[in-house]
Formats: sequence, C-alpha cells, structure tokens
Amino acid sequence: MSNGKRRALGAGAAVAVAGAAVAVALVAGGSQQDPGDRQTERQKVVAERGQTVMPFDLEQTTHRFTPTATGGTQDVVAQQRGDADQVDLIRAHLRKEAQAFSRGDFSDPARIHGTDMPGLAELQDGYDRFEVRYEERTDGATLTYATDNPALVNALHSWFEAQLGDHGAHAESGH
Repeated sequence: MSNGKRRALGAGAAVAVAGAAVAVALVAGGSQQDPGDRQTERQKVVAERGQTVMPFDLEQTTHRFTPTATGGTQDVVAQQRGDADQVDLIRAHLRKEAQAFSRGDFSDPARIHGTDMPGLAELQDGYDRFEVRYEERTDGATLTYATDNPALVNALHSWFEAQLGDHGAHAESGH
C-alpha cells in the first residue's frame, strides 16, 4: 500500500473516530441544548411512570428530600401559594403512602423507580424497624422516617438520593 493511501485511510479513520465520539456524546446527553433544559431519558421515564402513581402534577409541585441522623424527611409541596387542588392531591397521596410504607408496601416507588432502586429492598425488609409519620403543611405534606437502625438510616439516605436523581428538576435536596 502506498504512503498516500495510508495517509488517506488514516485521515478517514480519524474522521470516523471523531464522528463516533460526537455520536456517543450526543446519546449520553452531550447535546448543544441549554443544561437547564436537559432531562435524562431515565428522568423522562420516571416522570411518565409517576403520572400513573402520583395524582398531583409534577410540574406544579416539588419533592424535597432531607436526610437526618435518624432517617429523613420527604416534603412534597405545591409551587404556587394557595393551590388548594395540588395541596389536596399531595396530602391524599402521602397519607396513603405513609400507611403503605408502614406495612412494608413499597409497590408505588417500585413502579415509578424500578424494583432495583437503591435502598428499596432494605426498606421493604426492615419496614417494622422504622416509623413513617405523616404531617400536613400549608403547602402540601411531609413524611418523616425515623429509626435507630444505622443500616436502615443508610438505606433511607440511598433511597432519597435515588429519588433526587430520578426526579431531576421536580426534586431538591433539603440539606
């Protein structure tokens, strides 16, 4: 093979490699869109699944997850002050979830996030070793999770982190 053909093949290979790298970056979410508008494919899927489980509107509410030394708190709040419809939907849902979680029933989070969600199996197995308390707030409701079991505290924190990642712009850390 002549040097000219080798150079041409080398240049073509370099272009192919560069093109493949751009394709990988685009598939991985490296597009030119504004980072504030970016939503991962997983977050889109979670939002779609969430619509079948959570009665409130994710675009009008925010999940807030705050880890604590004994577990954590999960707030769901309406973004618009005085949005009685969203507040009522939040309260009904979290009241139902508190009762289910207290029985070890985590089927709703499993339907939204998947059965392999971090912390979920440990919470299902250890449900009788932590308390879930429901409380209303003016803009929604709070679930407080409390245990003296360090492994369950870690499971709750992992579960919170997974939800933060999965809910994206619809959630925030309460740290």
